[in-house]
Amino acid sequence: MKAFITVIGHDTVGVVARVSGLCCELNINIEDVTQSILQGMFAMIMLVDISKCSVSHEELHQKMDALAAEMGMQISLTPPGSFRRDAHDLRSKLL
Repeated sequence: MKAFITVIGHDTVGVVARVSGLCCELNINIEDVTQSILQGMFAMIMLVDISKCSVSHEELHQKMDALAAEMGMQISLTPPGSFRRDAHDLRSKLL
């Protein structure tokens, strides 16, 4: 199962290392990543494969939330299909 991990917050040393380290610890494969600094704010999107993740989805969210709190950043885990549904719902409301 694919998912997106998004990370947003003030730029600091070690963000990529800490998020990718958690992925490694949980057996999550990082398939693609993009990152940028936007006016001092760090923004990263990772496409990951969580099909072999070593913990439940609930525990995965808990671990991501704990890391976000430690780092003072926002970290979200989103299945890619949810974007398509949202876009479709928006289109149907506009038409």
